[in-house]
Amino acid sequence: MKNLIFTLALLSAGLKLLAQTSSENFKSALMEKKETWRGAWSRRLFRIKFISVWVLIFPLLAAFPVFFQHIEKREGVVLNDWVLNQLSVHNVSLAVFILIWGATLLAIIRCIKNPQILLLLLWTYLLVSLGRILCIWLVPLDAPPHLIPLVDPLTNFFYGKQYVTKDLFFSGHTSSVFIVFLGLRKRWDKIITLAFVICIGALLVIQHVHYTIDVLAAPLASWFAFKVAELIVRKQ
Repeated sequence: MKNLIFTLALLSAGLKLLAQTSSENFKSALMEKKETWRGAWSRRLFRIKFISVWVLIFPLLAAFPVFFQHIEKREGVVLNDWVLNQLSVHNVSLAVFILIWGATLLAIIRCIKNPQILLLLLWTYLLVSLGRILCIWLVPLDAPPHLIPLVDPLTNFFYGKQYVTKDLFFSGHTSSVFIVFLGLRKRWDKIITLAFVICIGALLVIQHVHYTIDVLAAPLASWFAFKVAELIVRKQ
């Protein structure tokens, strides 16, 4: 009985010490993040670039539904895609949703720790979005045959009331995750997000949401936007 009481007391003390240590580590990490952000915000150029990118992104997001609903009404070209012709169509919306928002969550976690990554990703997203609008406008395409609508309530919010199928060249889902891949710095972050990019590209083709060329062009466009964003963000 004494041994049991002693063991329970020792276990209780150990749990209390672990909880106290975890609490102290959490507070220390939180203070470190605050200091990192305070240091970034103290730089005038960082503040200007951070505020500027949000000032540009908000009107762009507001314009998305108008633009996408407009392009949905116009006539486009149906491509003869050899890869799509070989694949039977399947609904993989759930898998795409999990991969997209899994990569987004990882990016948010890393951005909380590093304001410079957040600034770079925001500018890249802005440039990619502008590039997509231009490309979609210049390359009118009709949806691939046998397309199954992609169910993503979070992303679809920005497209308006009618489901959009003609936002094709180039793939927004593929480019978004490739942006995360480019922006993150840790080795395993890059391995995971690159795997996500490959899976998402393949799944979009399997669901016939995009032509193959839409998916293949997305990383190239994202890389170009990322390099321009680096030039914008680099000088602090």
